[in-house]
Amino acid sequence: MTAVNEGLHQLKPDVDVLIFPAYTSLAEAQVLCTELQYGAQNCSSFESGAFTGEIAAEMLASFGCSAVIVGHSERRQIFAEDDEALAAKARRALGAGLSVVFCVGESLQQRDSGEAKAVCCAQVSVLMSVLDQMEVADLVAKGRVVVAYEPVWAIGTGKTASAEDAQDMHAALRAEMAGSLGEEADRIQILYGGSVKSANADQLFQQADIDGALIGGASLDANEFVEIVRIADALVKG
Repeated sequence: MTAVNEGLHQLKPDVDVLIFPAYTSLAEAQVLCTELQYGAQNCSSFESGAFTGEIAAEMLASFGCSAVIVGHSERRQIFAEDDEALAAKARRALGAGLSVVFCVGESLQQRDSGEAKAVCCAQVSVLMSVLDQMEVADLVAKGRVVVAYEPVWAIGTGKTASAEDAQDMHAALRAEMAGSLGEEADRIQILYGGSVKSANADQLFQQADIDGALIGGASLDANEFVEIVRIADALVKG
């Protein structure tokens, strides 16, 4: 985190940069992250009560977190978090004042069978059902609703969707959100998260509906992470 913070201090980017360290590193982030914001990789679906081991969204907010990831593929697959649980987490996080990075994505089998768009649009509709009960315009205006498309088959595999394939999915997700939110959907950031690195970032970021990246493995290399930020910043500054 120190190296990333120093790199961003030198770069002074105009783009938003957040990191999502493990819970045990949040205290370190609180001290070290002067040039970027930090958030949590998960939160509880409960507000308060006897839920040993759970960390409530309100706890994260009080610790200085600005955002939380909800629905990452590993949470869906390994921990069997279903739509009901993810909706509850998104609702709790937004209610606690956190931004939500809501992840959607298909498996290789689902892509090969032609179900990719249907699967991802069904997943993002869960977030739409939560927003239907909230002041959407205010949340969107403050950038507190973010969607991340992470094709499961491209996470940690070195594989990545082509920029054109990624754009196609992002456009489909934005159209799905427009069905619920109308013009507000154009203001929601949709990030791409599938083996993003400096070698492919420029091509991905130039796509019309790709607004940034949810960076996984490349974030473990401070120089690589800062370089991806530099690429995004250069495009924003023109």
